[in-house]
Order: sequence, then structure tokens, then C-alpha cells
Amino acid sequence: MTDEAFEARRRALLRWLGAGFFMLGARPAAHAGALGDAPGPLPPGRSIYRIDGDVLVNGQTADEQTRIGAGDRIQTGPGSQVVFAVGQDAFILRERSELRLSGGGGLIVHGLRVVTGALLSVFGKREHEVQTQFATIGIRGTGVYVEAEAERSYVCTCYGRTQITAEGAPEQTESIVSVHHDAPRYISGEGERRIQPAPVKNHTDEELALIEALTGRTAPFSFTMPGRGSGGENY
Repeated sequence: MTDEAFEARRRALLRWLGAGFFMLGARPAAHAGALGDAPGPLPPGRSIYRIDGDVLVNGQTADEQTRIGAGDRIQTGPGSQVVFAVGQDAFILRERSELRLSGGGGLIVHGLRVVTGALLSVFGKREHEVQTQFATIGIRGTGVYVEAEAERSYVCTCYGRTQITAEGAPEQTESIVSVHHDAPRYISGEGERRIQPAPVKNHTDEELALIEALTGRTAPFSFTMPGRGSGGENY
């Protein structure tokens, strides 16, 4: 994602926050205040919080009533993204992305494969595994941002614990404990050191707060909505 495209996405998110899009169903419109004003979990039977642009679920055009669960494939077109939750896990899938969910069926997701594009995720306390072409990431109760690029993968452990292993080189692995975007990594498909330090990029604390709220949790950092005092960082 280019800097211009990411900035456009960030501005759109902030417009949703400031315009009261945290309202769900018949709830009163939330004031753009502290994280406590963010939405609660989605209503029963609903997976998608917001769609922008062209989104497919299992090859079919999705809308906000489309259900998503283990075993599903989600794709986004150019200039598109989808914000959704499955059980105790929640996601923002960026434009030009493909995500495959695996698990025991229904709302129990154990594994994810980011085929292309970028995914911001927050997870409940169960163990999960996220895969890209170049990396396997073991996760439990964590916020993580992943980009699947053509020649490398990008992983930011936003908070929590991850175990990153280079695909095809199981001896190259790194355990990360992060409080606040402490140790982003690039993972490549070749070389003596396939896991390398990386910058923090292309995701925001506001986005993490939003998707945590969709599961009924709060993000583990101080956060105030934009325009109402100090807020989370934007990267």
C-alpha cells in the first residue's frame, strides 16, 4: 500500500469515528469520546461491521448481512476494505487482499492465511496461527498486523506475544513480546537471516481500538477518540 493510499484509508477511518459510526443497530449514536463510547459486540448473526467497495465472501458479493466463519475466503478489490468479527476475533482486511479462514466451523477460527494484501487482527485467548507465503505466526490473545508482499512478509506484533517462523527454515524463529508495536519484522524467503527488523507502518491505534471493541474488549493502551484530547498513534 502506498503512503497516499494508506493516508486516505486513515482519514476515512477517522471520519467514521468522528461521525458516530460506532452506533450499532438501535443503540444511541456514540459521542466521539473515550474508548468506552466505542461499539459493543456485533448483534447475534452479524459478522460485518462495515464494507467499503467491492468485497467477496466465497466468491459472492458481500454486504453487511453476509455471515463470515471458519472455512470462508474473503477478497477485497482495489480501493476496498471490510471490517468484521468472527467469535472473539476481529479484523480489518485492506484493499487488494485475500484471506482464508480455517477452523472447526462456525465461529471457531484456528488458522488464517493471508494470501495477498494486508490484515489487521485482534484475537481472543485461544491459540491461532497466521500464515503467509514466507512466515508462520503463532498467536494467542494478541493484536497483529500482517502484509503479504511478493518478495517478503511484514509482521507487527502490536501487543501481546507471537512466535514468528520463516517458512521453509524452521530453525529461523523469533519469540516476540510487545507492549505497543515494539518489534515489527520483515520475513523473506531466502538468506541466512530471513527475519529482520522493520519499521512500524500502515496501521493505527484507532483501528486496533475499533476492532477490539467489536469483540467487547478494550485495547491495552491509553486511547482517546480523535479531536477529544490525546489519542493513539498513527503509523
